[in-house]
Amino acid sequence: MIEQYVVDLREVDQSLVALVGGKGANLGGLSRIDGLRVPAGFCVTTAAFRRVVTEGPAVGDLLDRLSRLGPEDREASRALSAEIRLRIEGTAIPGDLAAAITRALLLRGEQSANAVRSSATAEDLPTASFAGQQDTYLNVVGPAAVLAHVSRCWASLFTERAVTYRLRNGVDHRKVGMAVVVQQMVFPRSAGVLFTADPVTGNRKVATVDASFGLGEALVSGRVNPDVFTVRDGVVVGRAVAAKQVAVHALPGGGTQEVAIDSPRREQPALTDAQVVRLVRLGRQIEARFGCPQDIEWCLVDDDFQIVQSRPITTLFPIPTAHDPENHVYLSVGHQQMMTDAMRPLGLSMWQLTAMAPMHEAGGRLFVDATGMLAAPASRARFLEMTGRTDPLTRDALQTVLDRPGFVPTLPDSGPVGPPGGVAPTPIETDPAIVTQLVERSEASIAALRRDIAPLAGPALFDFLLEAFAQHKRDLGDPLSMQAIMAGMQATWWLNDRLGEWLGETNAADTLTLSAPGNVTSEMGLALLDVADVIRPHPEVVAFLRGVEDDGFLDDLPKLAGGAEARDAIEAYLDRYGMRCVGEIDITRPRWRERPATLLPVLLDNVANFAPDAARRRFEQGQQEAQRKAHEVLTRLRALPDGEQKADETERMIDRVRTFIGYREYPKYGIISRYFLYKQALLGEAERLVRANVLRELEDAFYLTFQELHEVVRWHRVDDTLIQRRKDAFRSYQGLTPPRVLTSEGDAINGAYRRDDVPAGALVGLPVSAGTVEGRARLILDLAQAHLEPGDILVTAHTDPSWTPLFVGIAGLVTEVGGSMTHGAVIAREYGLPAVVSVVDATRLIPDGQRIRVHGSDGYVEILR
Repeated sequence: MIEQYVVDLREVDQSLVALVGGKGANLGGLSRIDGLRVPAGFCVTTAAFRRVVTEGPAVGDLLDRLSRLGPEDREASRALSAEIRLRIEGTAIPGDLAAAITRALLLRGEQSANAVRSSATAEDLPTASFAGQQDTYLNVVGPAAVLAHVSRCWASLFTERAVTYRLRNGVDHRKVGMAVVVQQMVFPRSAGVLFTADPVTGNRKVATVDASFGLGEALVSGRVNPDVFTVRDGVVVGRAVAAKQVAVHALPGGGTQEVAIDSPRREQPALTDAQVVRLVRLGRQIEARFGCPQDIEWCLVDDDFQIVQSRPITTLFPIPTAHDPENHVYLSVGHQQMMTDAMRPLGLSMWQLTAMAPMHEAGGRLFVDATGMLAAPASRARFLEMTGRTDPLTRDALQTVLDRPGFVPTLPDSGPVGPPGGVAPTPIETDPAIVTQLVERSEASIAALRRDIAPLAGPALFDFLLEAFAQHKRDLGDPLSMQAIMAGMQATWWLNDRLGEWLGETNAADTLTLSAPGNVTSEMGLALLDVADVIRPHPEVVAFLRGVEDDGFLDDLPKLAGGAEARDAIEAYLDRYGMRCVGEIDITRPRWRERPATLLPVLLDNVANFAPDAARRRFEQGQQEAQRKAHEVLTRLRALPDGEQKADETERMIDRVRTFIGYREYPKYGIISRYFLYKQALLGEAERLVRANVLRELEDAFYLTFQELHEVVRWHRVDDTLIQRRKDAFRSYQGLTPPRVLTSEGDAINGAYRRDDVPAGALVGLPVSAGTVEGRARLILDLAQAHLEPGDILVTAHTDPSWTPLFVGIAGLVTEVGGSMTHGAVIAREYGLPAVVSVVDATRLIPDGQRIRVHGSDGYVEILR
């Protein structure tokens, strides 16, 4: 096979990324767009790079060592990277390769000026831009200088910033190649960057243009403030002209220099409005060619635009696919489910197939279209009122959209709308037998699923699962279950509203719901304390568990004194709760039953930090506090005008909230129990596909939707390139933060708190569990790495029910995501933990170990000295 070392830009496109890198492929694609001017040039291909690296002195060994490092090995990676750069730059370019590059240069003239630009194979891609990670050299004149700068570009693949970026993004250094683009140098009057979508808001209908005089280097390097133009629908709608002090210009013999701009020109715009609109029109052509919003570098030469680079804007959150041209408003499902991480395709499709409402996917997350609820005035008012009670940030984000004239059309109300949430109780009797009945129904349904799914395999399994999903949705939509959930929530709101009005109490229901009966999630945390009681008397077992490094430890426990009892206690816990895990709404996440070692840090903390029988004592203490609070509230109410009536109403509501609020957690437990059975069955199919050499590895099944996996099982054929694309996309989605609200134009909106009643410097959030506590912040992002001491305050991004075992050992809770009725809030109230949720950037602003004070009644966190 004859290697291609030099190829003209006009001969390449996106299909040749492996040969010419991301930048070269994009420039080749640009050169094929009619009416677009791209400076002529050629690529020195990745084949040339591989040859130099292979023939160079021992670069391969250094690469192997570099690939074994992690992102935390900063000093070692810095040293190895520097050594690799030295060896590449010190390797002479082979004669035939140097001749090929020189021949391509001579076609433009031996002393032509060139831009020599790195083009890595992991650069300017739809899922990762890697922008600015490698080097570019401008105004390089003559073959000798070009050859020297080609070597420098190859070496720049191993700058510290590039190596660190790849480590953090999971890209293997040995699999990345480097091409070099050599283009004719252009000498612009003005240059800059065009974003075909607003890079701040994400709006796809708004383009922004940054412009400055001279070469774009001054703008890109931050040495000059650019003019900024905003364009929508072909009209300049915003303009900010900067005072531009300097510009970068090319020198006649090569290289560039910074020059001062004459005073009269400094505040002149670098582009006219007509030029801006014309540039955006070109940008829309480029966007259409590549199929996604673009970050475009341009030059203005003799009133004609030349495009010198275009890459995808990878920081924008994707938009759900709509099947009509109308405006849409989408709500994040993850913020309601306390799991905003990206999900794999199988997890997404399973949630869509089993959810009550239609779900839309974007960026590895799910969204619900709320446009219909917002269109009619009555339903809008009720929806906003409900949302404001549970998550003020989402309520504020929705209002931001509604304040835009005409974005959400106003439609007539279709019929009578019930009272807003919390004003009137759901018409259901306050009877504990209702909860008992609902739990028994759910357990019977799960038992039937376990029995019926066991013997099935192949296409018959998938046919059965589709029927099981229908039953799943019927169980979720059980009217009695929905009434029981709403009864508990509305009683909570009623108590907080009325006792606030009558007694000046803030969040009184927080104490009144302590140790409410029947909460399967709070019981889960207390049950792990009981497991610790079994383990604590056996030092050999405790020492063994502290050294566990894999999930096979249960088989070894019976060999130790007390180990059989410990194993039985852990197994019993897993039988009851082993279907749970962090991010449990994603069926592809490993469950505790699959990875029991995940629980050991929390279990061992319970052994160390608690005395025997702590679970019973904590539950009884909560009951007593709730009873004392009820007695106090009722006594104070009876002393008021109409006090007996108020006390009677309140007593009924206290009974109501304690009857139903615990059931709030049970439907989720039922969902996850069913999910575990679905997953076991699907993993059985995946294992058979691996044995048949259809799938390369078990987890490849997670990158197929349920429907696609069904087809693979049926036909024993799979598209490996599809799975790889899905893996790449998932990796990129993991780096995105989903917004609470997303519009069909791409606006990503998170809302804001409109409060002025908190101390300066405090972090504002949503108060969800009353009380004030001061302690050490423990920043925990991975449950398996948790280690807590008494009095610690848990600070994390979000908590779902799987985090409950941690709650028994903490003094307070701070999260970035959550609402008044999400799982973390409910359990914090059950355990009496002061808690503030929806604290923006809490995990970034609160360092691990920092002393903080959590104001769970007033909704803010103070960072203490």
